[in-house]
Amino acid sequence: MALDNVEQFRSKRDEALNFIQSKTDFQPEYLLILGTGLGQLGDEIDVQDSISYDEIPHFPVSTVESHAGRLLFGMLGGKKVIAMQGRFHFYEGYTMQQIAFPVRVAKALGAHSLFVSNACGGMNPNFEAGDIMLITDHINFLGDNPLIGQNDDELGPRFPDMSDPYTGRLREIAENVALENSLKMHQGVYLAISGPMLETKAEYRYMRQLGADVVGMSTVPEVIAAVHMGMDVLGISVITDECFPDSLKPVVLEEIFAAAAQAEPKMTQVIIGVLERL
Repeated sequence: MALDNVEQFRSKRDEALNFIQSKTDFQPEYLLILGTGLGQLGDEIDVQDSISYDEIPHFPVSTVESHAGRLLFGMLGGKKVIAMQGRFHFYEGYTMQQIAFPVRVAKALGAHSLFVSNACGGMNPNFEAGDIMLITDHINFLGDNPLIGQNDDELGPRFPDMSDPYTGRLREIAENVALENSLKMHQGVYLAISGPMLETKAEYRYMRQLGADVVGMSTVPEVIAAVHMGMDVLGISVITDECFPDSLKPVVLEEIFAAAAQAEPKMTQVIIGVLERL
């Protein structure tokens, strides 16, 4: 699939932007991306407007179970937020540009920060299904990224720095929220792979040796796009299965959703707590 040049991207972004602004005058400050099994955080938002992805020009459409596929505009933790109930994945056949497109649109709407969540497999032996992890860094094994192609200098530099993609100030606030509420929250490195197949025992061993604590199929493209545009980023992973090579069991989707449901209240508490302190 051919990549858009700068003019094509701007035309699509502006068309999506104009459509959204014709439906709501809400001006968000924070973009929330809700991952697999984590869409219920939307229930905590005092929703003022809602738009389905399939209504918005050039917006991808969620094809994964548990992804509602709509934008929510409203208040959470006393802040103006836009929440993506459902995200897009490389394995669905979307380009990296398409995956990052909603982040670009949210920035144009006024969002200055990205709060991103995901469901992932835990490779660190100290992690258990149902735990949450504050992302301190990531490894991109997707084989692609949303900055390939022409650079739009109005969005960000050709060679953006990625030495600290997850904003230290936000991570510190999240740590304090977890401590104050006696929530166990690990910290670690997220590794992104394309999927949709899960990994082999040898692959888990290899990724663990590289320094990854968890593995998933999302998050990194959106974070790269956000950092490119100068947005602050907070990332939280929900460990939905345990990926220990010597005791690996076949994954059952229902168990993943159950683990996400167990962890979601903790993640929700942290995200709301961070927003309240900003």
